[in-house]
Amino acid sequence: MTTDAASPAGATEGPVPVVVLVSGSGTLLQSLIDAAADPAYGVRVAAVGADRACTGLERAEQAGIPTFVCAVADFADRAAWDVALAERVAAAAPRFVVTAGFMRILGPASLGAQPVVNTHPALLPSFPGAHGVRDALAYGVKVTGTTCHLVDAGVDTGPIIEQRVVAVQEDDTEESLHERIKVQERDLLVEIVGRMAREGFSVDGRRVRLG
Repeated sequence: MTTDAASPAGATEGPVPVVVLVSGSGTLLQSLIDAAADPAYGVRVAAVGADRACTGLERAEQAGIPTFVCAVADFADRAAWDVALAERVAAAAPRFVVTAGFMRILGPASLGAQPVVNTHPALLPSFPGAHGVRDALAYGVKVTGTTCHLVDAGVDTGPIIEQRVVAVQEDDTEESLHERIKVQERDLLVEIVGRMAREGFSVDGRRVRLG
């Protein structure tokens, strides 16, 4: 079965609104903010949310983008937090959501509203989880990379949209390898978010089709 997750952005429709969720420095977010400054990119960052105070929120505020914090500790349980987060995201009326270094697992309320896009610093389905770079290096792979995928209820298990390959060098440390992956990760996220907004996309099982 095919699910139409978004329609192409027409010239009269204006830029497509997205909400970006962050937890840290916001370098991925900054790449999206920079790209969205060009009207031809077709994306408007409608709001930036976080689960804590972080540099990412400061980047959004400096760009004049509305921000909000939805901290897990402020709610009775994770389910209540998830519902509240979904409500805050919905208030910005996004076409889809981007998790850019957001270090929380989303629940059914958040995942059931709009499509959610994420990047991961490994070639999924290999090396999911919080230590993808470390795990790939420890395994001895010759290539790794970054994956842009839709988020589902699992950990890095959602349908893959696109991937970029990064070669592992003999003298790589986790830090040096991660820095080269980050370059590709930022570029990939900017490309895919822009294409999803401008061209639309559909999901058919585990296949994501742009345009």
